[in-house]
Amino acid sequence: MTEFQDQVNHISSYTSKLLRRKFGRGPESCTGTLSGRFFLLHIRGFISPMEEVLLQQGKSHDVDNARTLIIANVLDELKGVVQVSLKVDVAEYYHDWNYPNNTGVIMLVFEEEICNNNPSANVTYLQEFEKEIARISALVQKVPDNIETTSLSDKVLLVKREGILIPIEKALITRGYEKELVLTKDELEKMYFHRYGKFAEILSKDVRDIFIDWDLHGDKSIMVFILS
Repeated sequence: MTEFQDQVNHISSYTSKLLRRKFGRGPESCTGTLSGRFFLLHIRGFISPMEEVLLQQGKSHDVDNARTLIIANVLDELKGVVQVSLKVDVAEYYHDWNYPNNTGVIMLVFEEEICNNNPSANVTYLQEFEKEIARISALVQKVPDNIETTSLSDKVLLVKREGILIPIEKALITRGYEKELVLTKDELEKMYFHRYGKFAEILSKDVRDIFIDWDLHGDKSIMVFILS
């Protein structure tokens, strides 16, 4: 990781400036974590005055729609900078935001592993953790066909779920209701994972944030758990 730290710091700083340029306001902090095939940017303090007014009026969906459009443009530019800086191709990217906590994440997934500094994780607690992921997923939709957990640091767990969609969701995507489905899944899954998950007692740490994003056409999802 040490050999990549300068590039990680450069990308984190560049992302802050890029967000400021696109939104008219930058985040209070933007911290990068690089591990294996994953690059996580954890962003704090990033709600513009206009978004704050909309959120106060209960129009979080409007904020989501506008932010998603701009973030897509940010990600296109950021992807190029990451590929040049780290000399690796970006295969996928995800993002999600927690407006009440004023936090967010941008997650890049590389074509190949570029460093191996994953902290060792207790196998027993990971098994219990993934069982709990499966249990909560089943309450909302179905048990995923595959769950893979990666410890990016002692405070960040990344969960990749594959095979998560039920037939009616696939039908809605085919009929062009992808945006509505994402908004519904976002509200429902986060509520269930926060309210009914027993992650704190499994991990012996408080969960500060849970971020979720989906690749509906790829039938998969990325989750990020930020721990205390």
